[in-house]
Amino acid sequence: MSETRRPAWLQSTIITIASLLLAFLVSAIVMVAADAEVASKWAYFFSRPGDALSASWDKIAATFHAMWVGSVGSWGALTNTTREATPLICAGLGVAVAFRAGLFNIGAQGQAMVGALFAAFLGFTVKGLPIFIHLPLVILAGVLAGAIWGGIVGLLKARSGAHEVILTIMMNYIAGSILAYFMLQPAFQAPGRADPISPVLEWSATMPRIAGSSLHLGFLLALIAAAASWWLLERTKFGINLKAVGLNPNAAATAGASVSNITMITMALSGALAGLAGVMMVTAPESLTGSPPQMTGTIIGTLGFDAITVALLGRSRPLGVVFAGLLFGALKASRRTMVTMAGTPDKLTDLIQALVVLFVAAPAFVAWLLPFLKERKPKKKMTPEGLVAGA
Repeated sequence: MSETRRPAWLQSTIITIASLLLAFLVSAIVMVAADAEVASKWAYFFSRPGDALSASWDKIAATFHAMWVGSVGSWGALTNTTREATPLICAGLGVAVAFRAGLFNIGAQGQAMVGALFAAFLGFTVKGLPIFIHLPLVILAGVLAGAIWGGIVGLLKARSGAHEVILTIMMNYIAGSILAYFMLQPAFQAPGRADPISPVLEWSATMPRIAGSSLHLGFLLALIAAAASWWLLERTKFGINLKAVGLNPNAAATAGASVSNITMITMALSGALAGLAGVMMVTAPESLTGSPPQMTGTIIGTLGFDAITVALLGRSRPLGVVFAGLLFGALKASRRTMVTMAGTPDKLTDLIQALVVLFVAAPAFVAWLLPFLKERKPKKKMTPEGLVAGA
């Protein structure tokens, strides 16, 4: 009797979940080994195994409980998670769209930088506009800046054949230098300050939020961007051509698709989404009761590189990117409680992200570690003709 193979989406989901579990398992081992008090109890494990096992379990349980409390344990924690996840979802969508076209966009970092820079400039220089005009203007400026920055890479690749990985890395350096230069100019500095920090943005240029929480309009916009990306990829002719180019550009060209045009448009779309992520970083209010946000030279952090992790974990699918962004947003939101409640270094979240990349990017390795995940090839049904041929 033949065995049925799992659908591709199911096998991918199983591997992804297994990768996450492995990442958390290895992280648990590391946190036990890194705690001097817990590790010391393993020195006499064979004489008193209960001490080591109990201390290890307490450490792991306390850490994961702290992560839960800091990310989804209350309404405030949950809204902090959405705030952290919003730019990750937007940037992750940008990287994912490029992935679907066979393009490796490492330039989300630079695209987010220029998006945030232009958005912030309009945010603190334009005054007196109502929010329903000022905020869309700020968002549009950031999105267009990111689209142009990504479109330059698409144009160079389409016209010269240069590899997008090299191009986007170089564009990241250029964006970083531009940001550093402008943040030291008087027009971009807060009054009375000589360090790279801008004036505060007008309230009309910031994302409205629910009172008493960190949940703001940007999270809704990120979900809309995910829905629009899904529609573009799955329900439009351009999306079909984009995926065809990603699978086999030569075959797509033979079928009538313009590979160069799709490359340019895809990189511009990818940059636009990364630019939107930069807008989210600079227009989200800093705290529940604080002043409007300010642009700084380091406000983007490692957003563009985290976006690659989000896109990989989400398997370059918009819905998967949303869930992956929420997961990494939860990890970031729980950093403080990990330190205060469990005494675990907040760098553990970086380790988890790195392990997720390792396992998600190597599904064959995960299947080798967990043999039961391997698909068995269907057994061929034996027929008289087959028996004769075999003989």
